Amino acid sequence: MSDVWQLVHAERRALIAFLEGIDDARWDTPSLCPGWRVRDVVAHQIATADTTRLGFLKGMLLARFDFDRDNQNGVDRELGPAAQMLDRFRSIVDRTSGPPAPLDTRLVEVVVHGEDVRRPLGTVGDYPMEAVERALRLQARTGKGIGGAKEHVAGLTLRATDADVTIGDGPEVTGPLLDLLLVVSGRTVALGALGGPGAPSLAARVA
Repeated sequence: MSDVWQLVHAERRALIAFLEGIDDARWDTPSLCPGWRVRDVVAHQIATADTTRLGFLKGMLLARFDFDRDNQNGVDRELGPAAQMLDRFRSIVDRTSGPPAPLDTRLVEVVVHGEDVRRPLGTVGDYPMEAVERALRLQARTGKGIGGAKEHVAGLTLRATDADVTIGDGPEVTGPLLDLLLVVSGRTVALGALGGPGAPSLAARVA
């Protein structure tokens, strides 16, 4: 298994390289995250990369232990013109700090939010299968209350059609590994890529 941080740093650099070709106006395109523009998702990526365990606790105190408010505070802090945000992102691209959570949450962060940015701008990322698989497995065993998808996939089998990956037990939901990850993470834009007898149940849960 690859080191998590090697995978994370590579995906951060790939996203920066992609965004260097996007003009500032297009950063205001609505992302796959409801209520957030591409610019907001990038700001969140920067804020999360810059987060330490102590900083996370301080942020939660300021947000009165409201996780969504803490996230928004981080976004607001990092917003700015595209060029300024890219400079800031480059300056922390190799950070190995993060909130108190399993390390594979960093893979969920870079892959899912990477698609939150890329797909509305007309493209799909090219991620290492290991990174996507580890992110999907983490989501499948983590409760929704802390950002996972355990309740979405309960009683279902997820089977990738482009990798040797099968997770769970029950009616099958089949599709490309990346699309399975996006759908269980609440990105309904990828539902059309999924099939199998369990797909309607999964669609109803994430809708």
